[in-house]
Amino acid sequence: MAELTNITFACENPVPLSEFWAAALGYEPVEPPPEVVAEVEKAIDRGELDPTGWAMLAHPEGIGPRLLFQRRPKSSPEDIPIHLDLKAEDRHAEVSRLQSLGATKVAERSQTIGPYQELWTVMKDPEGNGFCVS
Repeated sequence: MAELTNITFACENPVPLSEFWAAALGYEPVEPPPEVVAEVEKAIDRGELDPTGWAMLAHPEGIGPRLLFQRRPKSSPEDIPIHLDLKAEDRHAEVSRLQSLGATKVAERSQTIGPYQELWTVMKDPEGNGFCVS
């Protein structure tokens, strides 16, 4: 069975977008091992790697997949076919907090099945990537 290791965002500005998601989720920048840092620095010095062209975040306790941000063209789907779903104790407060970080509120949605109702807010991060908050 495969393991989900990264969720990758194609974006124009990886570092600022990673800062938004770090503040939104409490994730932290990944600190690569010293030997990897040394090779990355050599590649930057040779002009082979743009230090602002990528960023990576991980949950502080190391659980779940990492978030990888790469500068590259992205598709522009009409709907938000693949996106992150966030759950908060107070949805409205979390939506306000995310807006203060640069997110945009798109719509309020709901679905009722029998006696069960689900409410969520559709949002976009600073680069227009969709996500939902319930």
